[in-house]
Amino acid sequence: MHYLTIKNNQPVRVSDIPEVSYNAFLVLNTGMVVESPGRHCVNYYGYREGEKIKLICCIAGDLDHVIYVSSCLVDNTMELASFTAKNLCFEKFEREIHENFGIKYTDHPWLKPVRYPHDRFDKNQDISNYPFYSIDSEELHEVGVGPIHAGIIEPGHFRFICNGEQILHLEIQLGYQHRGIEKLFLEKKQLNELATLAENIAGDTTVGHSVAFAHVWESLCGFETSRDIDFIRTVALELERIAIHTGDLSAVCTDIAYQLGSSVFGRLRTPIVNFLQEWCGNRLSKGLIRPGRNKYPFTKILAERLSEVLDTFEPDFTEMNKELFNMPSALSRFERTGVLSVEDASSLGAVGMAARGSGVIRDIRHSHPHNLYQELNHEPIIKRHGDVYSRVAIRRKEVFQSIRYLRELIAAVPEVTEFTAEKSLRSPGENLFTISLVEGWRGEICHCAITGLKGELKHYKIKDPSFHNWMALALSVRNNEISDFPICNKSFNLSYSGHDL
Repeated sequence: MHYLTIKNNQPVRVSDIPEVSYNAFLVLNTGMVVESPGRHCVNYYGYREGEKIKLICCIAGDLDHVIYVSSCLVDNTMELASFTAKNLCFEKFEREIHENFGIKYTDHPWLKPVRYPHDRFDKNQDISNYPFYSIDSEELHEVGVGPIHAGIIEPGHFRFICNGEQILHLEIQLGYQHRGIEKLFLEKKQLNELATLAENIAGDTTVGHSVAFAHVWESLCGFETSRDIDFIRTVALELERIAIHTGDLSAVCTDIAYQLGSSVFGRLRTPIVNFLQEWCGNRLSKGLIRPGRNKYPFTKILAERLSEVLDTFEPDFTEMNKELFNMPSALSRFERTGVLSVEDASSLGAVGMAARGSGVIRDIRHSHPHNLYQELNHEPIIKRHGDVYSRVAIRRKEVFQSIRYLRELIAAVPEVTEFTAEKSLRSPGENLFTISLVEGWRGEICHCAITGLKGELKHYKIKDPSFHNWMALALSVRNNEISDFPICNKSFNLSYSGHDL
């Protein structure tokens, strides 16, 4: 067998992951994705193993609910055939491997830097000389946006090639912040420091990334979570989904100059994040999720309070959506704008709303359920037109779905289980590999960890859903007018910091 079959959050010995020749590695993993539309690459990365580089590829089977893991040992003097030439979903993974280790690919179509980390292999590759694609023509012009975003977001540069108002090509250049978060996971030794790092990977996905890290650590420690821990994580994930989706609906209304929608949805986000502050003392849920602990138990009093919040929220949310989705001027901006075809979504390996809006059934809560999602019998919400309307409509429907889940959950608040610190927070096992998949509000989050001879973290790999979806945004705006870019961009709402690790 050339691969190891594991479940989400299942620890295994690193030595149990089959190590095969590169050619076999390539055929195996590209073949898995090509042969079955129900499989996609959730992570593909490398780390140094002595003088060599060990590559690990993780392919998720969305229909059989398992993950196929395989590995290969190479060095950077080799010239390798690329996975990308056979399937585009591997393109950014291989670009990062090339950037980090200098591995050369003979047939990669777009071998450009991804993040510009401080320890990149070729320091001559500098962000100031990024090789943008260009078209020589007297009739075309280029429009640059960034590197500091005109709004309140983060550093990123967007280079448009336009024919008049029509976008022919968009290239997105990120990698300005050099935060070094993955390296910090190896340097920090206190569990609370690691948990704090996790909740700051992407500020709008505090719960999603914190839960992924908690699952990784507990998996490495052999810790079985109690129902109350699974409960608070499920509740927090759905509250985060409601808050961000509602805020995004406000931002979408802003981009089409619909001030009433902008104001009302903006107001409606506030009681949700204020409830999180009542619960754990922070509106973004920082400090709420910790490995092996239920630091802020969810009480029956909090359940009554959340029920009141939802009872007040839902009628106004329903009414405002009725106004928005029945307004011809709004629909004319949403429909057939920023279309991501199902073929492009599939070939890019898109995740989250970007995938589901184009008819691709991809939702970790359904395919690799964690915490209490299996009990909720989660069914992904799917749209098929791939346009702004589809992605906005998914937000609306997912908010109602989350409200239903929360009402079901808080109807039976579990008792708190007490754990001793020794039992819940002991050191990880030696020479282990584990992978955690979590469905954040934006889509699939993936954290992978490898421990060394003493149980110390030897490698930590983070993948935010935006890593898959930036190219999807670039393709969706082709042949649209440049004035429609803001609403296309917001309909994806990708993360700069989650990408710029």
